[in-house]
Amino acid sequence: MKAAVSIPDRVFETRRLGLSRSSLFTLALHRFIEERDEDAITAKINDVYATESSIIDPIFQSIQSRSVKN
Repeated sequence: MKAAVSIPDRVFETRRLGLSRSSLFTLALHRFIEERDEDAITAKINDVYATESSIIDPIFQSIQSRSVKN
């Protein structure tokens, strides 16, 4: 797909990154989509809970219980 985009030169310095403008847009769009991919987000959360406890601290649990009852 081709798209015309206007970005000021001072914002768009791809030469120092060693990328073409097309490569930079492709990389940025790929990362943007990847960061919003629900499966990827779930996988990251699962990675955290694979090594960390998911048990709620008793103090927080007490506070939460009181807030739900009200």
